[in-house]
Amino acid sequence: MIIYFRSLPNLISLGRLVLVPAIVAMIAEERWKEACIVFIIAGISDAVDGWIAKTFDLRTELGAYLDPLADKALIVSIYVALAIVAVLPATLVILVVARDMMIIGAFMISLVMRKPVKVKPLMISKLNTAAQISFAAMVLGVKAFGFPAGMWFDVSLYCVAALTLASTAAYIGQWIKHMNL
Repeated sequence: MIIYFRSLPNLISLGRLVLVPAIVAMIAEERWKEACIVFIIAGISDAVDGWIAKTFDLRTELGAYLDPLADKALIVSIYVALAIVAVLPATLVILVVARDMMIIGAFMISLVMRKPVKVKPLMISKLNTAAQISFAAMVLGVKAFGFPAGMWFDVSLYCVAALTLASTAAYIGQWIKHMNL
């Protein structure tokens, strides 16, 4: 039983990864209520696995890779799916995807050059992830429950874009410093 509890944050992250294709399929089929509910569950699981890992000192090296991978898979997949069904502008989705591709690329270059970067999320990145997840949940909520999009949509969109740019700049700056460029 202790072994399972020790693995609980990682199992929650794996569960979030498993939910990604289901949410994308629901968006593609315009099953908005189901997509919204499952997405909110996936988003909450991100907070829960982190809280459990920190509170009970269950942080692992696997979790340091698995949690951000699950976050990236969830966010990128949902944003791309929402752009394909013309709910989000392609420019925002390109920005979100490009950020993650740059981070992954920098991480892989560091490994190839034998200068591995320690996986440690920055505060701006945590804010960015929270904003991206919240915005996607709000967009799905609008589609699922017929709430008016209104001005909050544009304000939230620009906030997500700004945080995504700031997070990208922070990670690139940190990577440049790490690589002694």
